[in-house]
Amino acid sequence: MTAVYPQQRRSAVPLLVPLLAGGLVMVALGVYGRLHTPTGFAIGPAGFSGALPMKAWLTTGAFVLAIVQVVSALSMWGKIGIRIPAGVHRWSGRLAFLLSVPVAFHCLYALGLQYDVPRVLVHSLLGCFFYGVFTAKMLALPRRGLPGWALPVLGGLAFTALVGLWLTSSFWFFTAIGVTL
Repeated sequence: MTAVYPQQRRSAVPLLVPLLAGGLVMVALGVYGRLHTPTGFAIGPAGFSGALPMKAWLTTGAFVLAIVQVVSALSMWGKIGIRIPAGVHRWSGRLAFLLSVPVAFHCLYALGLQYDVPRVLVHSLLGCFFYGVFTAKMLALPRRGLPGWALPVLGGLAFTALVGLWLTSSFWFFTAIGVTL
């Protein structure tokens, strides 16, 4: 006779602190971006002809690495037939985040949160949302007892926000200005 064990229910309670922290990051970035007086300049774009090409290319790099994140996550969860080492997922995420930091710094410090042009408003809000959901995902990673949907949903939201950021910045730049360094 085999024993039947009830399935262990996983609670969403461990998500409360990461979600609250992510929400605070999102709001803090938005408030800072709106209240800070934009300087028009934040960092020197080493190797690039200007700040816009730098931001477009770094965001494109982060976007490509985000695609690697999705494929490697699907591999880790056994959803695709190829096996990608977990290190690829970790390092592509780290590199994507590192590429996004100078872009976010320049956007917040030099430009602030803008709302006069719809594309720029969506971009500003997506930037705040991306860092908020990224914070929540990073804080949720080490927590035990999370529902099985939590990390894929947070990762999917981060990916979706990054795609939106790329479309409202890099894609716009490459199609409106041109492909330049």
